[in-house]
Amino acid sequence: MTSRLAGDMVGGRRADLLERIAAEHPGIDTVRIDTADAASVESAAKELLARHPDLNVLVTMAGIMRVEDWHAPATFLATAEETVTTNVLGPIRLIAAFIEHLRTRPDATIITVSSGLAFAPLKITPSYNASKAAIHMLSESIRLQLADTSVKVVELEPPAVRTSLLPGAEFVESAMPLEEFVAEVVELLKSRPDAKEIQVERVKFLRYGEARGDYDQVVAALNPSGPYEN
Repeated sequence: MTSRLAGDMVGGRRADLLERIAAEHPGIDTVRIDTADAASVESAAKELLARHPDLNVLVTMAGIMRVEDWHAPATFLATAEETVTTNVLGPIRLIAAFIEHLRTRPDATIITVSSGLAFAPLKITPSYNASKAAIHMLSESIRLQLADTSVKVVELEPPAVRTSLLPGAEFVESAMPLEEFVAEVVELLKSRPDAKEIQVERVKFLRYGEARGDYDQVVAALNPSGPYEN
C-alpha cells in the first residue's frame, strides 16, 4: 500500500520500496507512513509539512484487496476489519492530518481513490467493494463541506488495472495495462482541471450501469466463473 503525497513526495509502509523510489527518482522525497496506524500518520504529516510547507495536493491512495468467503465469520471477519481500517480509515486519517494545512493554501486539492467496484460489486471481494463505495460517498460529502474553502476534492475511479492488488491480477488480459491507465489519468487531470471525478473510458461500464439501466447485466459480466475476469 502506498499513499502519494503531492507530485514530488511519496509515502508508504515498505522502507525498501521507498529507498528504491528515491534511488531511481532523485527528485522525489519519501517518508515512511502506515495509514493503519494513527500515530504514524500524524508523525509523517508533521515531518512532511516541516520539509515541504508549500504542499498543496494530497492523494489518498491507501488500499488493500482481499478475497473473502462470507459463509462463516471465521473466514472473513479479520480480513474485512483490516480492509476497512486501511481503505476507509487510512484516507480519513490522511485528510485529517493535512486538511488544516491545505486550507491555508490558495489553491489546494485532495484526490481520493475509489474504484469502479464502488458502483458494481465483484462477488469475491465484498469488503473492498464496500470500502470503495464508502470512499465515493466520503468524497461527495466532504466536497460539499469544503466548498467554502480553497480545497477541491477530486475522486479518481480506476477500473481493473494490471497490478498486484490481487494475486495474479497483473497478468489478467482484460485488465487495463498500468502504463495506459496512468497516461490517461494524467491527460484527464490536465484537460479537465475542474472535474469532480476522474474516469478513464474503461471504468464507465461499471460507473454508469445503474444510470444506463443495465446494472444487472454489468454485475453479471463482472462475475463470471473465473475469479479475476473483470
